[in-house]
Amino acid sequence: MKKTIAILSDVHGNYTALSSVINDIKTNQVDETWFLGDLIMPGTGGDDLFDLLDEVHTTVFLRGNWDDCLFEVMDSTDPFNFEDSADVYVGILTQYVYAHLSKKNIEKLRSAPISLEKTVNGVKIQISHNLPNINYGPDLIAQADTPAFNPLFDTEHTDIAVYGHIHHQVLRYSSLDQLVINPGSIGMAYSKHTRLNKDRRAQYALLTIDDSGVSNVDFKKVNYDISQKAHRADAYNLPYAALYQESIKTGISRVSDGELLATINEANGYISQLKQFLLHEQKRLTN
Repeated sequence: MKKTIAILSDVHGNYTALSSVINDIKTNQVDETWFLGDLIMPGTGGDDLFDLLDEVHTTVFLRGNWDDCLFEVMDSTDPFNFEDSADVYVGILTQYVYAHLSKKNIEKLRSAPISLEKTVNGVKIQISHNLPNINYGPDLIAQADTPAFNPLFDTEHTDIAVYGHIHHQVLRYSSLDQLVINPGSIGMAYSKHTRLNKDRRAQYALLTIDDSGVSNVDFKKVNYDISQKAHRADAYNLPYAALYQESIKTGISRVSDGELLATINEANGYISQLKQFLLHEQKRLTN
């Protein structure tokens, strides 16, 4: 029996892009949806993102490295490093998204795996955000040499590996000729090639498997209103809104620019704001 699966990844809080993708999925004959992680941050989305995924029979829900940031801030017993402007950036975004998530969805995110296996019509598929045991890192960039993709497969008996994380659609093979698929990014598509990076459409993929095996891999690109998304960032008082708006318009992130982040943090009083938030949460948890 033929089965078609929508594969989604890397929303990064972009409600407008995810909404457009969900509407596109509904126009196709899709049996189920797999989500590969990085649902939240740095965009405005919270519970509304979970609601959208529920509309398209999401049977696989993984946790990405940005999703982990929420718990690295909220659950850490180590003193927070307020001297690191990037840590403050993550902390402020955590404060924002934490206020927009229900306890139910926080626990759903916390308990989500970073990888799992599925078998569809006899085809064995490894599904992960990045590598099966590590949901962060640059090992699987699109232009990596073939052997870099071999660790996606637990055994030679695995037929397909599906992963996200790099924000780039990929169709290639392992050293053993196993199929590798990356659906790209819904919220922050990226290409190293300047001309191709101007295409800011949301990305996902449709994988169709019939009784004979893989019958089709269809890479999808969906238009969405980027100006509406930028307006939403302002309307919802998103921290670092200008940085976020720049990233979705250009595909280029400047969150590794420590000097720029430090300037923004100082101008907005983010360090003192974050200190108050973390102190309040510590008191709440101990009471």
